Amino acid sequence: QRPYAVVLGGAKVSDKLAVIDNLLGKADRLLIGGGMLFTFLAAQGHEIGKSLLEEDQIPVCADYIQRAAGPGVQLLLPTDVVVDTVFPSGDAAPQPRVVPIDAIGADDIGLDIGPDTAAAYAAALAEAHTVFWNGPMGVFEVSEFAAGTRAVAQALTEIDGLSVVGGGDSAAAVRLLG
Repeated sequence: QRPYAVVLGGAKVSDKLAVIDNLLGKADRLLIGGGMLFTFLAAQGHEIGKSLLEEDQIPVCADYIQRAAGPGVQLLLPTDVVVDTVFPSGDAAPQPRVVPIDAIGADDIGLDIGPDTAAAYAAALAEAHTVFWNGPMGVFEVSEFAAGTRAVAQALTEIDGLSVVGGGDSAAAVRLLG
């Protein structure tokens, strides 16, 4: 039932190429998060620092952005992200910072969607009657980088319709976040 929204996250855009290609003709809204969002941002010409990047997929992401600009689908990309200068590990305490996408520094690693993006995604999902979600919005295993995934999960509990969570990491996030 429409509006039909799809939330895609996870680390690698190459894992989702066929899904994105197919959904550009079917979904009303496509929300992008997780590590894969940085290849989309690079395709728009943004500095992404040391964030995940599949350089060979930049032209594909640019094509998706261009195709989504036409009628039929709204492609939502983050406006802000949560960054740190190191990937979270047991060695150092996380030091998250929220930055707009045009202020990602050369030493920054993007680890979650930011609060403005999380709110925008929740609002976009609130209007949907069918939602499919595959892939976390950030490094949800670390509490400082779980807010984006939590916001999407919470939004799914509030839609008036059907929501489907697919994929091991998404299911693990839902369980971990309660």
